[in-house]
Amino acid sequence: MTALTDTYDSVRASAAPTARVPDSAGPSGERLSDEELAAGIVRGDEQCLAAAYHRWGSLIYSLATRALGDPTEAEDVTQQVFLGAWRGRHNYRAERAALPAWLVGIAKKKIVDALSARTRRRCLADAMITAADVPAPPALGDQIIDHVLVQHELARLPAPQREVLCLAFYDDLTHSQIAERTGLALGTVKSHARRGLIRLRHRLRAVPVDQ
Repeated sequence: MTALTDTYDSVRASAAPTARVPDSAGPSGERLSDEELAAGIVRGDEQCLAAAYHRWGSLIYSLATRALGDPTEAEDVTQQVFLGAWRGRHNYRAERAALPAWLVGIAKKKIVDALSARTRRRCLADAMITAADVPAPPALGDQIIDHVLVQHELARLPAPQREVLCLAFYDDLTHSQIAERTGLALGTVKSHARRGLIRLRHRLRAVPVDQ
Protein backbone atom coordinates (compact mmCIF):
# COMPACT_ATOMS: atom_id res chain seq x y z
CA MET A 1 0.00 0.00 0.00
CA THR A 2 2.96 2.34 0.57
CA ALA A 3 3.84 2.31 -3.11
CA LEU A 4 0.28 3.06 -4.15
CA THR A 5 -0.02 5.81 -1.54
CA ASP A 6 3.14 7.47 -2.87
CA THR A 7 1.85 7.16 -6.43
CA TYR A 8 -1.52 8.63 -5.45
CA ASP A 9 0.27 11.59 -3.83
CA SER A 10 2.23 12.09 -7.06
CA VAL A 11 -0.96 11.99 -9.12
CA ARG A 12 -2.52 14.60 -6.85
CA ALA A 13 0.53 16.86 -7.14
CA SER A 14 0.97 16.44 -10.90
CA ALA A 15 -2.71 16.96 -11.71
CA ALA A 16 -2.70 20.43 -10.12
CA PRO A 17 -3.66 23.06 -11.05
CA THR A 18 -5.82 21.36 -13.69
CA ALA A 19 -7.46 19.25 -11.01
CA ARG A 20 -6.94 18.66 -7.32
CA VAL A 21 -7.41 14.99 -6.57
CA PRO A 22 -9.06 14.72 -3.13
CA ASP A 23 -7.65 12.59 -0.33
CA SER A 24 -10.74 10.38 -0.46
CA ALA A 25 -13.13 9.45 -3.17
CA GLY A 26 -16.01 10.01 -0.77
CA PRO A 27 -19.27 8.12 -0.43
CA SER A 28 -20.76 9.64 -3.56
CA GLY A 29 -17.80 8.57 -5.69
CA GLU A 30 -17.90 5.04 -4.31
CA ARG A 31 -21.60 4.70 -5.21
CA LEU A 32 -21.14 5.78 -8.83
CA SER A 33 -21.23 3.19 -11.59
CA ASP A 34 -18.32 2.82 -14.00
CA GLU A 35 -20.29 4.70 -16.64
CA GLU A 36 -21.02 7.56 -14.25
CA LEU A 37 -17.38 7.77 -13.23
CA ALA A 38 -16.35 7.91 -16.89
CA ALA A 39 -18.83 10.68 -17.61
CA GLY A 40 -17.61 12.61 -14.58
CA ILE A 41 -13.97 12.36 -15.61
CA VAL A 42 -14.81 13.58 -19.11
CA ARG A 43 -16.58 16.56 -17.52
CA GLY A 44 -13.46 17.31 -15.47
CA ASP A 45 -14.82 16.16 -12.10
CA GLU A 46 -11.81 15.51 -9.85
CA GLN A 47 -13.97 13.51 -7.42
CA CYS A 48 -14.51 10.98 -10.20
CA LEU A 49 -10.80 10.89 -10.94
CA ALA A 50 -10.16 10.12 -7.26
CA ALA A 51 -12.83 7.41 -7.25
CA ALA A 52 -11.37 5.87 -10.41
CA TYR A 53 -7.94 5.77 -8.83
CA HIS A 54 -9.24 4.12 -5.67
CA ARG A 55 -11.24 1.62 -7.72
CA TRP A 56 -8.61 0.59 -10.29
CA GLY A 57 -5.27 1.87 -9.01
CA SER A 58 -4.36 -1.52 -7.52
CA LEU A 59 -5.21 -3.28 -10.78
CA ILE A 60 -3.03 -0.96 -12.85
CA TYR A 61 -0.19 -1.20 -10.34
CA SER A 62 -0.39 -5.02 -10.33
CA LEU A 63 -0.31 -5.19 -14.14
CA ALA A 64 2.71 -2.89 -14.26
CA THR A 65 4.53 -4.79 -11.50
CA ARG A 66 4.02 -8.14 -13.22
CA ALA A 67 5.16 -6.79 -16.58
CA LEU A 68 8.13 -4.75 -15.37
CA GLY A 69 9.23 -6.68 -12.28
CA ASP A 70 10.16 -3.37 -10.65
CA PRO A 71 7.86 -1.76 -8.03
CA THR A 72 9.44 1.66 -8.59
CA GLU A 73 8.81 1.58 -12.34
CA ALA A 74 5.31 0.24 -11.64
CA GLU A 75 4.65 3.31 -9.45
CA ASP A 76 5.73 5.60 -12.28
CA VAL A 77 3.57 3.76 -14.82
CA THR A 78 0.53 3.87 -12.52
CA GLN A 79 0.98 7.61 -12.09
CA GLN A 80 1.37 8.10 -15.84
CA VAL A 81 -1.78 6.06 -16.57
CA PHE A 82 -4.08 8.18 -14.41
CA LEU A 83 -2.46 11.45 -15.43
CA GLY A 84 -2.75 10.35 -19.06
CA ALA A 85 -6.41 9.46 -18.55
CA TRP A 86 -7.09 12.86 -16.98
CA ARG A 87 -5.26 14.84 -19.62
CA GLY A 88 -6.76 12.79 -22.47
CA ARG A 89 -10.26 12.52 -20.97
CA HIS A 90 -11.87 14.39 -23.85
CA ASN A 91 -10.75 11.58 -26.20
CA TYR A 92 -12.60 8.92 -24.22
CA ARG A 93 -15.54 7.30 -26.01
CA ALA A 94 -17.82 5.11 -23.90
CA GLU A 95 -19.12 3.30 -26.98
CA ARG A 96 -15.61 2.06 -27.76
CA ALA A 97 -14.55 0.79 -24.34
CA ALA A 98 -15.63 0.74 -20.72
CA LEU A 99 -13.58 2.96 -18.41
CA PRO A 100 -11.55 0.13 -16.78
CA ALA A 101 -10.74 -1.33 -20.22
CA TRP A 102 -9.67 2.12 -21.40
CA LEU A 103 -7.38 2.49 -18.38
CA VAL A 104 -5.88 -0.96 -18.98
CA GLY A 105 -5.28 0.03 -22.62
CA ILE A 106 -3.40 3.13 -21.49
CA ALA A 107 -1.46 1.00 -19.01
CA LYS A 108 -0.35 -1.41 -21.74
CA LYS A 109 1.01 1.47 -23.81
CA LYS A 110 2.82 2.95 -20.81
CA ILE A 111 4.31 -0.46 -19.96
CA VAL A 112 5.60 -0.84 -23.53
CA ASP A 113 7.10 2.67 -23.27
CA ALA A 114 8.77 1.75 -19.98
CA LEU A 115 10.23 -1.46 -21.44
CA SER A 116 11.51 0.44 -24.48
CA ALA A 117 13.08 3.06 -22.22
CA ARG A 118 14.72 0.29 -20.19
CA THR A 119 16.24 -1.15 -23.38
CA ARG A 120 17.53 2.28 -24.40
CA ARG A 121 19.07 2.77 -20.95
CA ARG A 122 20.84 -0.58 -21.19
CA CYS A 123 22.18 0.23 -24.65
CA LEU A 124 23.40 3.60 -23.40
CA ALA A 125 25.06 1.98 -20.39
CA ASP A 126 26.74 -0.62 -22.61
CA ALA A 127 28.01 2.11 -24.91
CA MET A 128 29.41 4.05 -21.97
CA ILE A 129 31.10 0.97 -20.57
CA THR A 130 32.63 0.29 -24.00
CA ALA A 131 33.81 3.89 -24.19
CA ALA A 132 35.44 3.50 -20.80
CA ASP A 133 37.77 0.87 -22.31
CA VAL A 134 39.40 3.50 -24.53
CA PRO A 135 42.87 4.40 -23.10
CA ALA A 136 43.02 7.78 -21.45
CA PRO A 137 45.82 9.89 -19.97
CA PRO A 138 46.53 8.80 -16.36
CA ALA A 139 45.64 12.23 -14.98
CA LEU A 140 42.13 11.97 -16.46
CA GLY A 141 41.52 8.29 -15.74
CA ASP A 142 39.77 8.69 -12.38
CA GLN A 143 37.59 11.53 -13.66
CA ILE A 144 36.46 9.50 -16.66
CA ILE A 145 35.71 6.45 -14.52
CA ASP A 146 33.66 8.58 -12.11
CA HIS A 147 31.80 10.15 -15.02
CA VAL A 148 31.02 6.78 -16.60
CA LEU A 149 29.81 5.35 -13.28
CA VAL A 150 27.49 8.30 -12.69
CA GLN A 151 26.16 8.10 -16.25
CA HIS A 152 25.64 4.36 -15.89
CA GLU A 153 23.71 4.69 -12.64
CA LEU A 154 21.66 7.62 -13.95
CA ALA A 155 20.62 5.44 -16.88
CA ARG A 156 19.17 2.90 -14.44
CA LEU A 157 16.85 5.40 -12.76
CA PRO A 158 13.15 5.65 -13.73
CA ALA A 159 12.70 8.08 -16.62
CA PRO A 160 11.07 10.95 -14.63
CA GLN A 161 13.82 10.90 -11.97
CA ARG A 162 16.57 10.65 -14.58
CA GLU A 163 15.17 13.59 -16.54
CA VAL A 164 14.94 15.82 -13.47
CA LEU A 165 18.47 14.98 -12.28
CA CYS A 166 19.99 15.42 -15.75
CA LEU A 167 18.38 18.85 -16.08
CA ALA A 168 19.72 19.76 -12.64
CA PHE A 169 23.22 18.32 -13.14
CA TYR A 170 23.97 19.11 -16.76
CA ASP A 171 21.73 22.08 -17.54
CA ASP A 172 22.20 23.59 -14.07
CA LEU A 173 18.47 24.29 -13.71
CA THR A 174 16.68 25.00 -10.44
CA HIS A 175 13.63 23.00 -9.35
CA SER A 176 11.38 25.84 -10.46
CA GLN A 177 13.04 26.00 -13.89
CA ILE A 178 12.75 22.23 -14.30
CA ALA A 179 9.05 22.40 -13.41
CA GLU A 180 8.54 25.13 -16.01
CA ARG A 181 10.42 23.23 -18.72
CA THR A 182 8.82 19.82 -18.11
CA GLY A 183 5.33 20.97 -17.16
CA LEU A 184 5.50 19.00 -13.91
CA ALA A 185 4.30 20.42 -10.61
CA LEU A 186 7.09 21.84 -8.44
CA GLY A 187 6.33 19.33 -5.68
CA THR A 188 6.64 16.46 -8.16
CA VAL A 189 10.00 17.77 -9.42
CA LYS A 190 11.31 17.94 -5.85
CA SER A 191 10.01 14.42 -5.13
CA HIS A 192 11.67 12.99 -8.26
CA ALA A 193 14.93 14.77 -7.43
CA ARG A 194 14.95 13.54 -3.83
CA ARG A 195 14.13 9.94 -4.70
CA GLY A 196 16.57 9.93 -7.61
CA LEU A 197 19.42 11.26 -5.48
CA ILE A 198 18.74 8.70 -2.77
CA ARG A 199 18.81 5.84 -5.29
CA LEU A 200 21.86 7.25 -7.07
CA ARG A 201 23.77 7.66 -3.80
CA HIS A 202 22.85 4.16 -2.68
CA ARG A 203 23.91 2.56 -5.97
CA LEU A 204 27.19 4.49 -6.22
CA ARG A 205 28.10 3.44 -2.67
CA ALA A 206 27.44 -0.16 -3.67
CA VAL A 207 29.93 -0.01 -6.59
CA PRO A 208 33.28 -1.59 -5.56
CA VAL A 209 36.20 0.87 -5.53
CA ASP A 210 38.30 -1.31 -7.85
CA GLN A 211 35.48 -1.79 -10.36
